[in-house]
Amino acid sequence: MPPKTAPAVDRTGLAILLMCLTCLIFAVQDGFSRVLGQEYPAFLVVMIRYWVFAVFVIAMVSRQPGGLKRAIRTKRPVTQMIRGALLGMETVLMVEAFVRLGLIETHAVFAACPLLIAALSGPILGEKVGWRRWAAIGAGFLGILVILQPGGGVISPESLLPFGAALMFALYGLLTRKVSRDDPSMVSFFWSGVAGAFSVTLFGIWEWQWLAPGDWIWMAALCLFGMTSHYLMIRAYELAEASALQPFAYTQLAWASIIGILAFGDVLRPNVVVGAAIVVAAGLFTLWRQRVRSA
Repeated sequence: MPPKTAPAVDRTGLAILLMCLTCLIFAVQDGFSRVLGQEYPAFLVVMIRYWVFAVFVIAMVSRQPGGLKRAIRTKRPVTQMIRGALLGMETVLMVEAFVRLGLIETHAVFAACPLLIAALSGPILGEKVGWRRWAAIGAGFLGILVILQPGGGVISPESLLPFGAALMFALYGLLTRKVSRDDPSMVSFFWSGVAGAFSVTLFGIWEWQWLAPGDWIWMAALCLFGMTSHYLMIRAYELAEASALQPFAYTQLAWASIIGILAFGDVLRPNVVVGAAIVVAAGLFTLWRQRVRSA
């Protein structure tokens, strides 16, 4: 009925707007991470950020029905801890990649994440991956090769950092879908923050050093933007389905490229543009096929 259709459209439109804003904030905080990562170990930067994030998570879940007691209670504690650890380590790899490769190339390779999720959904979740999606996955990896230019020499270890991060984030996403069969979203949100903070602290605490007074401002901005982006993302997913929002996550690549060029002097090389276009196109096709199959 017309009175019910209009609000649904408004909710989806608002969710898309929030998702695009979230991606902009993610790109800005990536810039903050690069600034700090140039001066301090990546584990230290991520550890402090995760301490604040864990406090934010605890505060958020405490306001939900059942509070902390409900959030701690999970039917898959080991999987939840692995999820949190994967997200924490993925963040460390991304910060290191920002410093070594820049924002543009890092995000261009990281854009392969939906393709990795599609490729691994079979062995991990038992989902069937048809030949069309396999073709898109193959095209996406061809795009990564265009970005990395292996023909120009041996691929450097640094160039594999964002791919490793994408693989970890893909595993995190698949395990999130797996635990969602037994645990509500706020339980998974709690374990992502707390388990992630714990795992990163195991390594980061040995890198401890006091930040320079001016760098605490950068760290405060990083933490503030991190909490804001996660809150907006939660609100977006409350308003619309993930399948409708996921394509707009690619806007982070555009924002990161703009920030990389203007703030850090990164160079947008032609092979990166072509390769990223192939990866994004393949990812969008994969998301579309998944949406068709689930319709």
